Amino acid sequence: MVEKLERMPEDWSRALAVVAHPDDLEYGAASAVAEWTDAGRDIAYLLVTRGEAGIDGLEQGESARVREAEQRASAGVVGVSVVEFLGHRDGVIEDGVGLRRDLTAAIRRHRPEMLITLNHHDTWGGKAWNTPDHRAVGRAALDAAGDAGNRWIFPEQLREGGLEPWGGVRWVAVAGSPQPTHIAEVGTRSQERGIASLSEHRTYLAALDGAEPAEQARSFLTGIMDSVERDHGVRGVAFEVYSR
Repeated sequence: MVEKLERMPEDWSRALAVVAHPDDLEYGAASAVAEWTDAGRDIAYLLVTRGEAGIDGLEQGESARVREAEQRASAGVVGVSVVEFLGHRDGVIEDGVGLRRDLTAAIRRHRPEMLITLNHHDTWGGKAWNTPDHRAVGRAALDAAGDAGNRWIFPEQLREGGLEPWGGVRWVAVAGSPQPTHIAEVGTRSQERGIASLSEHRTYLAALDGAEPAEQARSFLTGIMDSVERDHGVRGVAFEVYSR
């Protein structure tokens, strides 16, 4: 039975995507990003870490350098030119006030209407345990969407950082959620750009199982799109959307 999802909101112009690691957005969400940037929407990426713990065969400093470069190239493929890294430690992101503070500052700087993040739930569809980094960042992003509009939360950002409260986040869209509510329809061009975007993480993908990165990217993302179309009747990217 096909489960119909609501279409993603369309009345917005700026988004900020907040995830833990380089490549987190490319396992699906980047295809929707390509669709949105083609429509003239402004999207920035914020990476909480530089991915330094992601490649076993590379020293952490070199891994961070490589993965940051691959993420910038990947973002460019889907029309994103602003890519920022907070520099929290990969694999051991601390879920707490410090993380909320950093994300709140980013939201106040970028002033998005749409906040995009990755699955914050305990599992991926009940089949695999989610990582602590994903859970921490996703939950902190949801909290920071509210924090950003309250001038009495992290007021030093206003006094010393020259920022202003931003209560304009209207939606938080969670990619990869096991509880999707909305779908962003994706055309062939955007799907191909999403595949190319994931393929840019070539060092990381090659380290996973040695397969050719472009083949891995095409196989994975085509499979995801096929699954979404089978389950929901539309070829696209599914999100769990929270309205504010």
